[in-house]
Amino acid sequence: MQPHPRLALHGITKRYPAVLANDHVDLRVGAGEIHALLGENGAGKSTLMKIVYGVTQPDAGRIEWEGRPVTIRSPAEARQLGIGMVFQHFSLFETLTVAENISLALDSREPPAQLASRIREVSESYGLPIDPLRLVHSMSVGERQRVEIVRCLLQSPQLLIMDEPTSVLTPQAVRMLFDTLRRLASQNVSILYISHKLDEVRELCDTATVLRGGRVSGTATPRAESNESLARMMVGGDLRECHLTPREAGETRLELRGLTLASTDPFGTSLHSIDLNVRAGEIVGIAGVSGNGQSELLAAISGERRVGNAASVSICGSASGTLDAAQRRRLGLSFVPEERLGRGAVPEMSLADNALLTAHSAGLVRNGLVRSDAAREFARSTITAFDVKAGSELSPANSLSGGNLQKFIVGREVRLKPKVMVVSQPTWGVDVGAALRIRQALIDLRDSGAAVLVISEELDELYAICDRLAVLFRGKLSSVHPTSQMPVEKLGSWMAGEFAQ
Repeated sequence: MQPHPRLALHGITKRYPAVLANDHVDLRVGAGEIHALLGENGAGKSTLMKIVYGVTQPDAGRIEWEGRPVTIRSPAEARQLGIGMVFQHFSLFETLTVAENISLALDSREPPAQLASRIREVSESYGLPIDPLRLVHSMSVGERQRVEIVRCLLQSPQLLIMDEPTSVLTPQAVRMLFDTLRRLASQNVSILYISHKLDEVRELCDTATVLRGGRVSGTATPRAESNESLARMMVGGDLRECHLTPREAGETRLELRGLTLASTDPFGTSLHSIDLNVRAGEIVGIAGVSGNGQSELLAAISGERRVGNAASVSICGSASGTLDAAQRRRLGLSFVPEERLGRGAVPEMSLADNALLTAHSAGLVRNGLVRSDAAREFARSTITAFDVKAGSELSPANSLSGGNLQKFIVGREVRLKPKVMVVSQPTWGVDVGAALRIRQALIDLRDSGAAVLVISEELDELYAICDRLAVLFRGKLSSVHPTSQMPVEKLGSWMAGEFAQ
């Protein structure tokens, strides 16, 4: 038994102009303990962890490390103590290689060849293989997550903070990561684990501290709890379930015919003869391991990449392959990308200004002039309808937690009442209550007659909201089948490429 916990927080308080993020929070993490930090989006989890890592300074309270008071003024000081952190939002330079990005984060300097060799060795030993010479801009979200995790593991931390580490990892990679974390814990490494996936928390974690509204609302032993009881601690009440009522689909709204598209990225995945139709009043889901052509497919549908054959993409009966993104939106297409900051929203712009990015056609611009009052009202209504925790509609996008920004982006697109909605990773890093709200919003959109296409690595999500399912593997799409006829074992084998191509 150690006389002191590895980390102890006493009365940590952090206030911002519009919100009290942490309100006298106490937390203790022992050596070799896997400790979960739970709470809704905006409950103060990420702020608390940034204080521990030295990114943010508390307004009150104290931190003890191995029984002695410390002041952590910067991430460099945190790393010197032995604290490492994997952030939910990536901090990678897209034009640099994996090895160059990792080198910038290391306090010691290693020759490039030696560092590349160590990256390969560590990443493979932990079941998260990455190519150290690969450029980050060519990597999928899931692959970038691996870089963040490996970068942290290379620092041999004594306390490892992980903020939604499995959000975009495949089920196989999650199993490998869990094996890694258990091995680290057995070596006396402490782990602070933030996740909205309650099944994972119950399987992996020894203890859980729950935050609600910036305060500790309770502690629990996850293995002794159910998902429902943990969720009640997080939200203060029972959650409503999503309901997908069977219905007859209508006419085809989105159709892909022999869609073939060579990837412009040497590490990307080309698309090969993809056929797909999504009808009014249905949700079609596409499963697949990250990096099998999802980003290329989304670019081809959204208009980010134009296709030489106009007929290969049809939106509401109009050949659209050669149209740009704005022209496709005018046909009734709405789109939610997997990257929130930078693609779904401009980080430094306010929520009202971000509403203008795609909702300008909803009466927010008249005669070429922006109607600021209308933009602010649209943003305010979206915040209210989707329970977005934000200071106001004038808050910049990057001031919101990841889950709250996702709710705003999805809400913005849903409120445009599109004829066709394409959504990628709709509930990545979103708490259980917000995930249910987003999923129900997609179901409601489907029930209103829209055609909805969802690309997700969350199999539970696809089974909960989709009428039909298909799998994308190495740029090829399987046949599409009713969800009721796709047992998870079959879907899993298809994700490994075991379907007729």
